[in-house]
Amino acid sequence: MSQLFQSYTLRQLTLPNRIVVSPMCQYSARDGVANDWHLVHLGSRAVGGAGLIIVEATAVVPEGRISSEDLGLWSDEQIEPLRRITRFIEAQGSYAAIQLAHAGRKASTWRPWLGKSGTVPVTEGGWPTVAPSAIAFDRNHLAPAALDERGIANVVQAFVRAAERSLVAGFKVAEIHAAHGYLLHQFLSPLSNQRQDNYGGSFENRIRLLLEVAAAVRNVWPESLPLFVRLSATDWVEDGWNEDESVELARRLKALGVDLIDVSSGGTSASAEIPIGPGYQTHFAAKIRQQAEIPTGTVGLITDAAQAEHILRTGQADLVLLARELLRDPYWPLHAADFLHDKTAFWPAQYIRAAHRDTPFHEADSVA
Repeated sequence: MSQLFQSYTLRQLTLPNRIVVSPMCQYSARDGVANDWHLVHLGSRAVGGAGLIIVEATAVVPEGRISSEDLGLWSDEQIEPLRRITRFIEAQGSYAAIQLAHAGRKASTWRPWLGKSGTVPVTEGGWPTVAPSAIAFDRNHLAPAALDERGIANVVQAFVRAAERSLVAGFKVAEIHAAHGYLLHQFLSPLSNQRQDNYGGSFENRIRLLLEVAAAVRNVWPESLPLFVRLSATDWVEDGWNEDESVELARRLKALGVDLIDVSSGGTSASAEIPIGPGYQTHFAAKIRQQAEIPTGTVGLITDAAQAEHILRTGQADLVLLARELLRDPYWPLHAADFLHDKTAFWPAQYIRAAHRDTPFHEADSVA
């Protein structure tokens, strides 16, 4: 058996394999509510054999959406459409995870395919944004309002309430989004956090909000189910958030009951020079896994089965997350199993006649 198709257990949840669909925004919701697009998009990846499907960044408050078309879990009305999706995913033998998020100063933006960038004006459907400090992300984004301590407390409670709704919606894993320059990452990074109170300045203060959110969510998330945190291991900017700080933060998160660090990078600085290439973030996952002694997932230009198998066999990560490759090919896991000659991958009964290219055609297989 390949490593990629071995099961993996966290707490009392056993994933059928190590392949995870990375959360990818679809910019296709209305009022934060999932629809048929989300069902087919996410459901097809479950049919395709991924062990865990993480739903896109799902806003804990309306003003925390990246765009007005993002999913949300700030209202009970948003639960049942997501429950429809989690039921389908589990019926295919996979599990569903939710990524809970607040975009902070990077909220209220345009759908990416509209050819516009930056903050959507209030007059065109946008809204005021918040952040640790009143510093705009770049010249195309408006300056946010700095959160006061009451606002920070409200953010913590919003994550808790969204986690509670996630349970009702049938999710088996919760992931707190603290990467890619969104609100919790904005508090971590000195590039975006220039506060002078208990939530800014020192490392201890900058990590305070994320630790509070993680502890509060862990308190309402069942002991039997895993909790992930996505981190940007580095800002890729001098004097920004760095990989050594990520290691120490991971140690603190583990002590609070976080089960896995989903390791990405970047997002806080528009001017960062990121050396993008195959598996370019994997070494961060390996470092955090080794030095913080916590399971990790790795993501970033992982495109073929041999590459994913190598990552696992060399102990660089425990789970492999794919994003764009799974947009190109929803059935990548099934094709990877074929490449690795692994016969344990689960093909849907409806597709089993296509499981192997060398299977002879029989007239009984034809569809009238």
